[in-house]
Amino acid sequence: MLIDVREKKNFLTWMVNHVSFSRREVFWILNYLANHEAILSNVHFVEGANQANRGLQISDLSFDGEPMKLFLEGKEFTDTDQIFHEIRLNWKRPLYVECLFENAWQTREYLMILEDNPFASWDDSISEEDAELIEHYFKEKEQEARLKMLYAQIDQALEKKDKDAFLALSDEVNRLILKNSSEMSEQTRERP
Repeated sequence: MLIDVREKKNFLTWMVNHVSFSRREVFWILNYLANHEAILSNVHFVEGANQANRGLQISDLSFDGEPMKLFLEGKEFTDTDQIFHEIRLNWKRPLYVECLFENAWQTREYLMILEDNPFASWDDSISEEDAELIEHYFKEKEQEARLKMLYAQIDQALEKKDKDAFLALSDEVNRLILKNSSEMSEQTRERP
């Protein structure tokens, strides 16, 4: 997914104005990124930056530890001068930035620029059981939408007094309901 540089810049500006950090150097580096579009075009905001081959983790006051950590090929660096020079000198290389701050998942500006980390995809951390539950949920919603559409088509057939369409659509509704109930009873038998 390609995120517009302006959106990244807007987020960094928002972050500088709304998030508190324990060291002023964090603000300097965030402002540096926001003001250099060539660098920002290679910045990707992700989760799990510590798993990237070139990742930067930025933490606000609500998190313990260093407010800024750079991860390079499995090594960790916390010196802000070193981090700044790494960003400045290697601006053409992708940089995966993780921003840890309070209420991040309720912040529209953050969610708009968040990308999937190619080094630690979000779906790698979902258990098989959770994946099945999610799949079941989407299947259920799809069937509900299908039934709703069929009922609307049945209403239209009744209004038009189209007996053949009414009977065909009713049969389809009955098959779908029967299929759903047999799937549900099968799932109930499979559970311990």
